[in-house]
Amino acid sequence: MTDSAAVERLLQEALEIYENEPTMRTELEGYAQRLQEPLRVAVAGMVKAGKSTLLNAIIGEEIAPTGTGECTRIITWYRYATTPRITAYPVDGEPYLLPLTRVDGRLVFDLGSRSAAEVGRIVVEWPAENLRRMTLIDTPGIASLSEGVSELSTQFLTPQDTASEADAVIYLMRHLHASDVMFLEAFRDTSAASAGTVNALAILSRADEVGAGRIDSLISAAKVADRYRADPSLRALVLDVLPMAGLLAQSSRTLRQSEYEAFVALSVLERTQRERMLLSADRFVTGCAALNIPEDDGRRLLDRFGLFGVRLGAALVRGGAGSATALAHELARRSGLDLLLALITRQFDARSSTLRARTALAGLETLVRTHPRAGSAALVPGIERIKANAHEIRELQLLSALRSGQVPLPASVMADAERLIGGSGVAGAERLALAPDASRDDIRAASLAELDRWRTFTENPLLDRGALEACHVVMRSCEELVARSGASGRHAHPVVATTGGHA
Repeated sequence: MTDSAAVERLLQEALEIYENEPTMRTELEGYAQRLQEPLRVAVAGMVKAGKSTLLNAIIGEEIAPTGTGECTRIITWYRYATTPRITAYPVDGEPYLLPLTRVDGRLVFDLGSRSAAEVGRIVVEWPAENLRRMTLIDTPGIASLSEGVSELSTQFLTPQDTASEADAVIYLMRHLHASDVMFLEAFRDTSAASAGTVNALAILSRADEVGAGRIDSLISAAKVADRYRADPSLRALVLDVLPMAGLLAQSSRTLRQSEYEAFVALSVLERTQRERMLLSADRFVTGCAALNIPEDDGRRLLDRFGLFGVRLGAALVRGGAGSATALAHELARRSGLDLLLALITRQFDARSSTLRARTALAGLETLVRTHPRAGSAALVPGIERIKANAHEIRELQLLSALRSGQVPLPASVMADAERLIGGSGVAGAERLALAPDASRDDIRAASLAELDRWRTFTENPLLDRGALEACHVVMRSCEELVARSGASGRHAHPVVATTGGHA
């Protein structure tokens, strides 16, 4: 793990060097503050990709504005706080509070007399459990028809001369376009990720629409995600690709008893009648009258779950979901939300300290390079020393290089190398392909076996230098697994390295 204390010391030294320059001091103080904050995860993607809907699903409440309203054109931060509060930060002028107003259970943002163009950002503080571990940032659509809106997101996430405001990104796409790849490449190569690391997850969003709302839509979407996951242009840029039915995920987290009762009414219909009713939105709303469901309630159910969600909800009730809580849990699982939250835990949470420290270090390095001052050159050796000793960053660099075909390792060991450096998760059992409850002794034995295997592999005199350096990184990961397994009981923590390594 990058040594956060060492990065903090460097930042303090830099603050002394730039003490008479307010702009530089503000930037440096911001980097120091980021070391103490939760990980910043941006939700990005093209217009109508379902960003705000997914964000609501992660938070567990409908507090992010959806649709095409003014507020979806503003970068919005969601942070944990015990007391809800919404603050608008105008481009010019002092911040001001927005009223907390709900309409049909959804939070509504009222900017007052200002337009979206006049507001630089909105910060929503909310007592949602998932916001304890990460700050979520909702961004306007990439490649928007409104050039200014698209540029706003691009500059925010991939600035030219400063660190990105985000430590990691969840990128939503409906299909894989060239603009998706271009953005992810820019995020990997921005100053906050200048080392060529990979710290993004890709979501095949609105997956329920892949199969035109059929009950097997998510199966079809999973096949598309598998194809994208193997795509060489994407593999080097993201840790994984997941299919996601965002609308279903959002609504499953806020399922109401009255909605459950509507699903029950649908589930007892004769199959032919139910399928005829679900042929279209109009047929469904019209048919609700026969079930004693008011048309307005039918429209709301359709708005919240879509035809796919309505079909799936009725099927799950027929299959035994005997309460609103049971149905909500199963809908969330089927939507892909549970898998996404688990992946965020495995790939982002476990690397949180490293990603935050790396962002601060990269920002400091960029500032020193672009604004040299008397004494600033003395910071460079410290920056280089930390980078050389930050094994987890080198793992992310190697992961990107392996996936982009830049490392001449034999195909027979490529997948094992990816797994051992954390490509499937950073916990010891995940790296070693063991059961989640593997004991300390099991992990230690497997780690030693892998270490011996890779040491033997490096003895090949024909091994390319690039492959040899990759092997040294893998060996270092194995050494850390051995050290960790000998220091505690069950190995449930990421590999941590703060000393120098091979290559």
